[in-house]
Amino acid sequence: DLYRKVFVFRKDPSDAYVVLRARLEQPLHNFTVCLRSYTDLSRPHSLFSYATKAQDNEILLFKPKPEEYRFYVGGKFVTFRVPEGRRDWEHVCASWESATGIAEFWFNGKPWPRKGLQRGYTVGATAAILLGQEQDSFGGGFDLYNSFSGELSDVYLWDTGLSPDKMRAAFLSLRLPPALLSWKSLSYEVKGDVVVKPRLRE
Repeated sequence: DLYRKVFVFRKDPSDAYVVLRARLEQPLHNFTVCLRSYTDLSRPHSLFSYATKAQDNEILLFKPKPEEYRFYVGGKFVTFRVPEGRRDWEHVCASWESATGIAEFWFNGKPWPRKGLQRGYTVGATAAILLGQEQDSFGGGFDLYNSFSGELSDVYLWDTGLSPDKMRAAFLSLRLPPALLSWKSLSYEVKGDVVVKPRLRE
C-alpha cells in the first residue's frame, strides 16, 4: 500500500524505471489510467508506458513539453494542451472506449474537450507496464532523453471508463472502484535508481 507515498526518480536523464504487474485476463475495450506527477523537466518524458509484443505504444501517457500531454492508444495519439506548469503536482486521467473511439482527458480534476482515437481498436492483454521510461520494444528499447525525473504517485489503471464523479474522486484521492492497478495495493519492481518516500505535501 503506497498511500501518501511517492516514487522518486532521482537522476536526469535516467535509465531507471518501475515495472508494474496487473492481472489482465482479457484484452481491453475500455480503460482509464490516472497518475500524479511532480517534475521540473522541460524536455520530453514518459509517464506511463504499456507495451505489447505487437505495439510498443499500446497505451502511453507522454509529455513532449511542459504545456502538452500526448495520449497514445495502439500507436496513434491525440494531444491535449494544458496550462504551463506552475511547478506543482499535476494529476491526469486519460480514458478511452473502443466502441466510440472517444478519448477523454482530465487535468487536475477538470475535463478537457474529448477527442477521437482508434475507434474499434482492442488493447492487447499481454503487456509490459512501466513507469518512468518509454518502451520502443517489449519491456525495453529506452531513450534516456524520454526518461522521467521527479516524483510519481497515485497510479491506477481500470478496465472501464470512469464516471465524472470517479474522475474527480481520483483527483481528490477519495475512495475508488477496484482497479487492475491500484496505488493502494501495487505489485511493482524497482529497476535502478528509484526510491519510495513519503509525500512531502498534500
